[in-house]
Amino acid sequence: MSLAYFALIIAVVSASVLEIAGAKFGAQLGMMAAALGLLASAASAQKADFEHYLRATSWGRWILVAIPLGIALQLAPVGLGVAHPIWASTHDALGGLPLGFITADIGLTLNALLQAVVAVSLLGVTMVVVRDRSRAELVLFVLSGTTALAALAMDLHRLSPGLMAATPADLATTMAGFGIMLNMAVMQLAAERAETRHSLPRSIAIGVCGLLGALVSALAIFGFSSANSAIAAGFGIVLILLVLVIRRLDLSPLAAGALALAGLIGAAIVLTFLFEQSSGLALLRLAPDVGAETKAALERMLADTRWFGAGAGTFSAVARIYQSDASEALLAPSTATAIFADMGWIGLAVAGAACVLALARLFFGALQRGRDSFFPTAAAACLLFALVQSLAGPGLLRPAAILCFSVIVGLGLSQSVSSR
Repeated sequence: MSLAYFALIIAVVSASVLEIAGAKFGAQLGMMAAALGLLASAASAQKADFEHYLRATSWGRWILVAIPLGIALQLAPVGLGVAHPIWASTHDALGGLPLGFITADIGLTLNALLQAVVAVSLLGVTMVVVRDRSRAELVLFVLSGTTALAALAMDLHRLSPGLMAATPADLATTMAGFGIMLNMAVMQLAAERAETRHSLPRSIAIGVCGLLGALVSALAIFGFSSANSAIAAGFGIVLILLVLVIRRLDLSPLAAGALALAGLIGAAIVLTFLFEQSSGLALLRLAPDVGAETKAALERMLADTRWFGAGAGTFSAVARIYQSDASEALLAPSTATAIFADMGWIGLAVAGAACVLALARLFFGALQRGRDSFFPTAAAACLLFALVQSLAGPGLLRPAAILCFSVIVGLGLSQSVSSR
């Protein structure tokens, strides 16, 4: 597993750091490293690794296959009645077989399929590789440092634009949100080390690093990002504190359930309030303001979206049809909007179900886990942040964010069932 472990670290660091720096090949390098990790883990996996993977994915193994399979189906030839209307127009103009595809652009959807396969593969590789606690700790350190670095780049650019080049704001915001949760986990790890009589100076050093990373990430989220992104991060922080209170007070299942229910009701009230602050389509209510003309174009596009979408990865290409100025690219204002336009209600429902099931598995895994509960707790907090942030911004569409998110969830799921 050493090669798979090394490839996992390279995939996270290369994709994140290079994309933060503005390099165009960071995602490709990260995907190559993920593929190498998959091959290495498949070659060296033992029976115990396979059994561990089955336990970690027992919550919804079918969803891991359903997401890339759904994208692949968009590339299958179908009748013109089911295919995207662009293929009917092509048939009328050029003739040929009365067949088309659900996707409007085969190349873009093929690229999206590759990204989905890499993300699911990296999640599986992570679950197998980080069975061992020492490896899980190092992966946590890498993730917390990488996300804090993205937040730091955003902070420096906002404080002194001449000191640091601009980092994509949507990516930096998403990574900063992850950074808060992950660095809080690092602080919990340091506290656990101190309690179990590990080296006190080393525990203090780890805790200070976690504190600095959390502060840098918090400045990016609460100081330089939108209010909705800050609220999304607040949900994640509250989840971490909720698990900490339940575990520290050793609450009974009934009391813990009542406290969790109260938190769920509170979150529902806050989200309802946020949705009522604006009008229009629900998917656009938490998204950044894009102007009246652009919003009208988005609403027309989403209203025309079929139940199976226009093809994964085709948002900007299809959006040109609805723009008055087709020379300007219309980017997705949020991740949820892009998923709906690309995959329809079916894809959005499957993605939402996968996140909710994984969140429940991580939350209960954190309550049942022993001294290493901060792994699934941090992953659950990141997942909750991602759910809300998917309505507030497009950062999760970035390849670096996708790869980091896959590793975070894989780390949490693996450690929620691990006994090593």
